[in-house]
Amino acid sequence: MGSVGMAYAALDSDVDVVSAYPITPQTFIVEKFADFVADGETHAEFVCVESEHSAMSSCIGSSLTGARVFTATSSAGLALMHEMLGVASGMRCPIVMAVANRALSSPINIHGDHSDSMNSRDMGWIQIFCENSQEAYDTTIQAFKLAEHKDVQLPVMVCIDGFITSHCMEGIKRLDKSKVDSFLPKRVAELKLDTDKPMSFGPLALTDYYFEFKKQQEDAMDRALKVLKRIQDEFAKASGRKYDVIDTYGLEDAKTAIVVMSSTAGTARHVARQLRASGKKVGVIRVRCFRPFPDKEITAVCGKLKSIIVLDRSCSSGHHSGPLSDSVKSALYDAGIDMPLCDVIFGLGGRDITPKDIESLFLEGLDAGKRGAFKRKYKFVGVRE
Repeated sequence: MGSVGMAYAALDSDVDVVSAYPITPQTFIVEKFADFVADGETHAEFVCVESEHSAMSSCIGSSLTGARVFTATSSAGLALMHEMLGVASGMRCPIVMAVANRALSSPINIHGDHSDSMNSRDMGWIQIFCENSQEAYDTTIQAFKLAEHKDVQLPVMVCIDGFITSHCMEGIKRLDKSKVDSFLPKRVAELKLDTDKPMSFGPLALTDYYFEFKKQQEDAMDRALKVLKRIQDEFAKASGRKYDVIDTYGLEDAKTAIVVMSSTAGTARHVARQLRASGKKVGVIRVRCFRPFPDKEITAVCGKLKSIIVLDRSCSSGHHSGPLSDSVKSALYDAGIDMPLCDVIFGLGGRDITPKDIESLFLEGLDAGKRGAFKRKYKFVGVRE
C-alpha cells in the first residue's frame, strides 16, 4: 500500500517527530507509524493532537528545534491547516508531509482528486505527485533531503491519489537501511531554537522587511528544481530507481500528447501504447514536480507536438482552466510555443477516467493537430450531463 510505504519511508528516514490527526484516506500512514513507535522500532516522538491545525503547529515548533519532522493529511485536514502552511514555509521549516489527495466538501466525498493540494499550491510548499506506491516510498525519503538542503530549506508535500494509491495492494522494495543512512544523513540545522544561542523566529515584519522574506522564499523555490534533480540522480545510484521532474512516453515521434499527474499517468501510457501499436503517434508527459513547476523541461519536450491535452483532476471555479493547464499554458507562452491545447477536467470525487475516455482524447488531439484547433478548449470528461 502507498500509505504503508510512506510510513516505512519515514521510519527509514529516522524522523524525530511525527504529529498528525487522522483523516481518511491518510489515516493508515500515521496509524502505521504509531505502530512503529508502540513496538519500539523507533525513538521518534508521536504527538497526538486535536486537529490538523494543531498538528502543523506542533510540526513547526518541532522543526525549529532542529528535529526531522513528518506528518500526513488529506482534504479538509489540509484545508484546516492552511493558515499554518504559510507559517511553515515562511519560517523555512523543512517539514515533509504526505498528502493522500481527496476531494473537498461539499458534498462530502472521501475519494481522490487534487483539489486539496491545488488549494494549497501557492503556500510556498514544494509539491511532488507520485504515480504509484514504490514512488511514494522513494519520494518521501528524497523529500527530506530536498527540504533540508542548505539551498532550499522549504517544506515538501508528497502527494498520492487517495484510495487509488494510498490503499492499493502493491509490492514495495525498501532500501537497505545502510543505503538510506548514506543517502540521508541526520539533519543538522544551522538555525534553530537554542537557549545557548538565542534567536527569533517568525517576528513581526511590516512594510520594511516582509517583501524581502517572501523574495528569499521564491529564490529558494527557484533553486529547488536543480537540487531535486541532483537528489534524484543520487537516489538512482543508491537504489537503481531513476526519477525526474517530468517523465515522458512516446514523444520521439508523437503528434499529440496528454499531460497528466499521479496515478492516471499509468492508464494514459497503457492507452498510448495500444494506439501506437496501431500506428497512432501519441505520447504522454507526466509532471512529477508541480511546485516549483518545470517550465523548461515541459517546453523542451513539446517542440515537435501539434497539440496537447492537459488532464486536471481539479478545477479553478470560474476560470475555465485547471491549475495544471494554467502552468502548462504559461510555460508554452513564455517559450513562444503556440499550439492547440485542450484542458480536460476529470475524476472529481474519485470518479474513474476510462481507457475509452483517454483513447477518445488522444484521437481528438490528433484531429486538432491537423485542423489547427480543438472544437472545445475546456471540457469535463466522465461527468453525467
